[in-house]
Amino acid sequence: MSTIKEQDPRLHELIEAEKVRQAEGLELIPSENYTSEAVMEAAGSILTNKYSEGYPGKRYYGGQENIDQIETLAIERAKELFGADHVNVQPYSGSPANTAVYFATLNFGDTVMGLKLDHGGHITHGLPISFSGKAYNFIPYEVDIETGIIDMDEVEKLALEHKPKMIVAGATAYPRNIDWKRFKEIADKVGAITFADISHTAGLIAGKVLESPVPYFDIIMTTTHKTLRGPRGAIIMCKQEYAKQIDRAVFPGLQGGPHEHIIAGKAIAFKEALSPEFHTYAQQIKNNAAKLAEELKKHNFKLTSDGTDTHLILIDLTNKNVTGKQAQEALDSVGITLNKNTVPGDQRPPMDPSGIRLGTPAITTRGMKEPEMEKVAEWIDRTVANIDSPEVLQTIKNEVKELSLKFPVPGIKL
Repeated sequence: MSTIKEQDPRLHELIEAEKVRQAEGLELIPSENYTSEAVMEAAGSILTNKYSEGYPGKRYYGGQENIDQIETLAIERAKELFGADHVNVQPYSGSPANTAVYFATLNFGDTVMGLKLDHGGHITHGLPISFSGKAYNFIPYEVDIETGIIDMDEVEKLALEHKPKMIVAGATAYPRNIDWKRFKEIADKVGAITFADISHTAGLIAGKVLESPVPYFDIIMTTTHKTLRGPRGAIIMCKQEYAKQIDRAVFPGLQGGPHEHIIAGKAIAFKEALSPEFHTYAQQIKNNAAKLAEELKKHNFKLTSDGTDTHLILIDLTNKNVTGKQAQEALDSVGITLNKNTVPGDQRPPMDPSGIRLGTPAITTRGMKEPEMEKVAEWIDRTVANIDSPEVLQTIKNEVKELSLKFPVPGIKL
C-alpha cells in the first residue's frame, strides 16, 4: 500500500493497525471471514471504474464487452455451485437483496412469516422497526424456549391461521439445521412463496456438509462473505418462474450500477468453492464448531439448543453472572473477537443482552483445528471468570497472540 502511505499517511496508519489486530487476535464473529488474496485483488481492481447498468447483453452504457463476460462467468459458476435455475449476482449486500426479494414478489401490507429476531432471525425478517416490519405484515415464529429448536408444529399452526403470502426460513443466530422440506410442505398447504436466507450457512451448503434449500424453495438469497469466503456482497437465486421479477426488482427497482469489481471477486470465490479443498474446509468448520461447543460445555457454559449443527454457537451467560456486553468487551481486550447477542426469551436489552454469539469460519480459514478449539474454549472461560483482573487478562492476551501468529491471515504480512 505504498501509494496510500504516500498520499494519506493517517489512513495508512489505521489500515496497518487493523492488519495487526487481525493477525494477532482470533476472529470468532460467525459472519466474518478472510477472503483469498485473489478475491482481494479483484475487489481492488480497475473494474471499479466501469458503470454497467443493466444485465449482460442489455446494458445502458457502452464498453461492456469485458464486463458482460465477467458477470456471466459469476452467474454460471454460482448456478453450478448451488444447482440453481437462475442467479442474479448484482445485489450489493444481504439486506438490500432481501428487500429486492420482497419488492419482487409482495405488495406492501402482505402477510409474511419469519423467525423472530431474538430467537435467531435477522432484522430483515420482520423486525417491527425495520423496513421489512414496516412495509409488510410479518407474523413471527419462534424457537421452543426449552430446546432452542424451531417449533415446526407451531410454524404450521401459524401458517394455517394467517395464510401468509411468503414464508421466510433462515437465521443469523440459530445454530441448528433448518428443515427445508418441512417448511416447503407447510408453505404448499397455504400457497405461500418459500424464501430461504442462507447468508450464514451458504459455504456449508456449497461445501455439501449441510442440506440445501435449492431443491425445495422458490427463492434463495445469500451473502457472499461469511462461510462462502468471498467479497462483501450478495446473490439471489430462484426458480425460473421468478427470474424476471427478481431481476427487475434488483435493477431498476432498487439499485443502479452494479459493482463489477465485487462481482469479479464473487466469480473467484465461486470457483474456489467448487474445488475439493473447499469441501474439506466446510467440513472442518463444522468439526471445529462441534469441538468448541463440546469444550465450552465442559467449562459449564450454557449453549442455546445445547450445541450446534453448523458454524455457529450461541451462549447464554446468565449462569456466569456476566452480561453479553461485559463478556464481549473483556474478550476484545485479550484479542478474541465475538459479539454480544440476545438469546431466546432474553429479558435484557439488545445492547446489553444475556448472550454472546461466536463461530469458527475465520479461524478455520487460518488452518486451526480441534486442538486449537480446546485452547479457545479455555481462554474464553478464563476471560469471563477474570473480567476484573487486568493481570490475568494480559496473560491471556499474550497467549492468544502467540497462537495467532502461528496461523497467518491470508493477505496479511506483518
